[in-house]
Amino acid sequence: MKVLVVDDEADVKVLFEQKFRKEIKNNEIDFAFAFSGEEALMFMQQNEHEAVLILSDINMPGISGLELLKHIKEKYEKPPPIVMMITAYGDDDNYQEAMKLGADDFLTKPVDFLALKEKLKTNK
Repeated sequence: MKVLVVDDEADVKVLFEQKFRKEIKNNEIDFAFAFSGEEALMFMQQNEHEAVLILSDINMPGISGLELLKHIKEKYEKPPPIVMMITAYGDDDNYQEAMKLGADDFLTKPVDFLALKEKLKTNK
């Protein structure tokens, strides 16, 4: 499973690589990282939509996670990647907007990695 993680915080890469060490080693999950919405869109164009699941932060400079979500859901019809939004602000406005734009799930920071692993298993 190819997972694209989009977050403007660079330490997210180290965190995911630590938390998913076993899954990466067993070739169950292949992570790619983008540190902006723009970088995520470039990755998706260059990799011909390899990512089957996208975990995106909402609050980022430039293209926000919600704008990225809107673009992905409009542009990639088949198969549309599963998009889970992640935010430090679990406020209802962001949640409602993310769901309206087609988010498949909504997680709050700090991420519960055990719960995330279960969600990833069910979305294979």
